[in-house]
Order: sequence, then C-alpha cells, then structure tokens
Amino acid sequence: MDNESSNVSQAEEIKVQANEAFKAHKYGQAIDLYTQAIELNSQNAVYWANRAFAHTKLEEYGSAIQDATKAIEVDPKYSKGYYRRGAAYLAMGKFKEALKDFQQVKKICPNDPDATKKLKECEKAVMKLKFEEAISVPESERRFVADSIDYHSIGTSPGSSSMPTQVGIAAVAVAFVAVLAMMLGAAAATMVAAVVVVVLGTWWWGGSTGKVEPQYSGAKIEGDVVTLDFVKKMMDDFKNQKCMHKRYAFQIVLQMREMLRSQPSLVDINVPDGSHFTVCGDVHGQFYDLINIFELNGLPSEENPYLFNGDFVDRGSFSVEVILTLFALKCMCPSAIYLARGNHESRSMNKIYGFEGEVRSKLSEKFVELFAEVFCCLPLAHVINQKVFVVHGGLFSVDGVKLSDIKAVDRFCEPPEEGLMCELLWSDPQPFPGRGPSKRGVGLSFGADVTRKFLQDNNLDLIVRSHEVKDEGYEIEHDGKLITIFSAPNYCDQMGNKGAYIRFEAPDLKPNIVTFSAVPHPDVKPMAYANNFLRMFQ
Repeated sequence: MDNESSNVSQAEEIKVQANEAFKAHKYGQAIDLYTQAIELNSQNAVYWANRAFAHTKLEEYGSAIQDATKAIEVDPKYSKGYYRRGAAYLAMGKFKEALKDFQQVKKICPNDPDATKKLKECEKAVMKLKFEEAISVPESERRFVADSIDYHSIGTSPGSSSMPTQVGIAAVAVAFVAVLAMMLGAAAATMVAAVVVVVLGTWWWGGSTGKVEPQYSGAKIEGDVVTLDFVKKMMDDFKNQKCMHKRYAFQIVLQMREMLRSQPSLVDINVPDGSHFTVCGDVHGQFYDLINIFELNGLPSEENPYLFNGDFVDRGSFSVEVILTLFALKCMCPSAIYLARGNHESRSMNKIYGFEGEVRSKLSEKFVELFAEVFCCLPLAHVINQKVFVVHGGLFSVDGVKLSDIKAVDRFCEPPEEGLMCELLWSDPQPFPGRGPSKRGVGLSFGADVTRKFLQDNNLDLIVRSHEVKDEGYEIEHDGKLITIFSAPNYCDQMGNKGAYIRFEAPDLKPNIVTFSAVPHPDVKPMAYANNFLRMFQ
C-alpha cells in the first residue's frame, strides 16, 4: 500500500516536470516524462490526455488518438480525453469522427461556452464537407482548370481577362455580317465575312496580348521566358510583401505543370565528378528562411543545383511566395532545381493548414484548383547518381520494393490512404527493428533492418528523407544509412529548432550537413490562413 502511494506521489511530481517541459515547447521531453508518470500510475486519465496533447504538437496524431482513447477508457467522464481525441481527428481532416467527440464534450460539459463554440465550428466543417461531397464531380468527368486558362489574355487588371470583350466584339461582327447579307445579298456578304474572320481571328489569337496595366511596378516576364533578372526582382518584391501580377503567376504555374507532366514518378539525377548538389527538407511557407538558404548557399543554377524534398507549403503564412519562387526557379533553369511531392502537397492538407486560404486571399479561387492540379504532377522520389535515394516520407509496408516499382506509380492523383504512394509521402523511421503503426495515423514506422534491405535490394548507399522537425535540423539514424533533413527553422515560430540542408560532393557523395537559424519575418503569424476551426486549437 505504501509503495502504491509512493508511486502515485512520484507520478504527480513527474507530471509537474512534464508540464514545465511542455510550456517550454520541449514536446519530446514532455512525452518522455508523461510516459514515466504513466508507468508509475496508469490509471490517471490526465497523464494520458496530456501526453496526447504533446503528441499533437509534434503532429503525431495517430499516437495522440491512442493516448486520448486510453484516457477515455480510464475515465469515461473525463471531457479532455474526448477533447484531445477530437482535436487530433480534426488535424487529420477526419471531421466526422471529430464531431462525435465534441458532441460528447458538450454532453459532459453542457454549460461550457468553449465546448459549445468548438462543437458549432465542427458542425459547420462537417456540413461543408457534406456539401462539397454532394457537388463533387467524378474523377473521370473532371476537367482540368489549367486547360481553361490563357495567361496571354490576362492583363487589363489583375485577375481580369479580355475574353468577355473578345466575345462581345465577335457577336457584333456576326450581327454586322447578317445586316450586310440582307442589304447586299449573300455573295457580297460572304466576301466581307471572310475579311472580318481573318481580321478578327488575327486580333483574337495574336493581337490580344493582355498588356499588364502601366501602374503595375512589380516583376515582369518579357515574352515566355522566365529570366534570372525576373526571379531576383520577384524575390525582392516578395521580401517587401508586394504581390505578383496574376498574369505572371498563371504563366509560371502553367509552365511548371507542362514541365512536371513529362517527368517520371522517380527522377534520376546525375551529378558530375567535381560538382556538388544540395538537398533541402521541408520549408512550410517560411519564405524568409528560404531566402536565407539562398544567401548562405547561393541561388540555384546549373552549377549550384538543389532538390527541395516536399512540404513547400502550409503552416507558414508565406506559402504563396515560397511556391512561386521555387516554380519560377524551375522555369528559369529546369536542371537548377528539382522538386519532390510531400504529404502537404495535397488538397486535404491545404484545406486545413493554410495554403488554400492563403491562395484564395493573395491570388484567386482559380489558383486553388490550379495548384492542386500541379501538385499531382510532382515526382515522388529522386535518386542521385544511382546511390542516394531521396524521398519525403519513407519506406514501405512490404519488402522487395524496387526502384522500377516506384517509377511505375501513377502519381497523377490525390495521395491515397494506403499503398506505395501513401507510404513514400507519410512513413517515418523508428529506432527498433521491423515495422510498426504510424505515430501520425497514416503510413507506417520502419526500422533499420527495413532500411538496410531496401538499400541492398536496389544497390543504394543512403536514404535522405524529410517530413519531421528535428532540434538540430537533421538526424542521422539506422546505422548512418538514413538522414532526416528539415529546413524550416523555429518551425511555426515556436519549436526553436534549427534548419539544415545537405551538400553532396561527387563522386563520393559524402553528405556535408549545414545548419542555420531562423531569420526575422514580417508580423504575420503561422497558420494565419488556416481552417478557422483548426486555429482555435493553436
């Protein structure tokens, strides 16, 4: 009895330490301490719910759901258990599951105004989801918005198109020819009609250049070629929080789409002997830190090529600036920069974590659809000199996957919830052998033995992946055969982590890891454009 009482008392002391670590944003340390408290007293629902909250802060939503569920099992009337689980479901975009938990919170705490507010927001989210499902078009019938855009015709004002004017003039021309037919007869009218068609057609397709209005002073693309001068001017404008004209934004994104559609799902990169190659991890809309990378390591060029390994957008509130910069650099020189898809290059993530709202605010609704289409064209993985495998997430639920299998993946879709594509984007390494459930609730965790076998099966030396924030900006695991690289320092303005990138030198491709700290940015908070409901939990 005395020993049991001692355990309970000790667990409470450790919980206090865990709470302090949590307040200091040391979420990993907090999880370890809550775990110690649970080992001493597993029948305290608070410890499970608190650990769930810490997992949520590290985006480990699968683990958060497990812990919150355990809290509910320990005490079915403990409202925070349902609250924490509902918040984790919400972060995964599982609004219907979240709604059930917040209904339970409201049932337990009927007079709690905060519970009432969150329940109403959750109900709105579910209603919106049902509406979107009701009006959605089957994939087989969906038309690409990219095919409806002619950026040459945009320019009388930002976001405007000259097409309505063209249609009006065409209608007037048709009426004119009809009047001639009545006055002069069919033969004469036919001759005049031919002249009108030639003149109108020439103007329609060639003369309507959609000149940008003279008061626009931002970066301009002359013709169809994105130049270094344009890119530098564009980045300076973005640093000063100036917007790009929609005409040029359309041009960059549409050119990028055409380029990406021709690439395989697995891209081979050749780095000549004596040359170098830089790999960056998640940037997550932190534009000013992206610019800092270029100041530290040079702008992308044929002599200074980069690979950005997914998660360019979401969370950070300068995602539009990041993605247009990366796309413009790729348009300027395709061999200077390679881009891989991350789990956040998807509609479901962009709806929740800010990119969709930011695009709608800074550009237009049409761009929301356009970016979604282009993200589906991004390659899933890269191999450097047939030796270094680079992927956003990680490896697979089965052994024997070959590079040819990855190359054969049909990536032109939203990420599925299982299979090779899902695992490439979502999986994480684990410190113990074998495979385990994902702490995120999507994908899986894989051990050093899984890494070793994949490398052996494909005659590779190293895996580089991203997807996880690391205190030093990187972590070397699995007997040195796997490196996680993360390039968003002080992630979400609160994690206090460093950023990092890897510089490889050919032919030996020995990784040289460079770390850097966050730089100041304008006072626009992370998640400023995120789903209203999600912001309530930040």
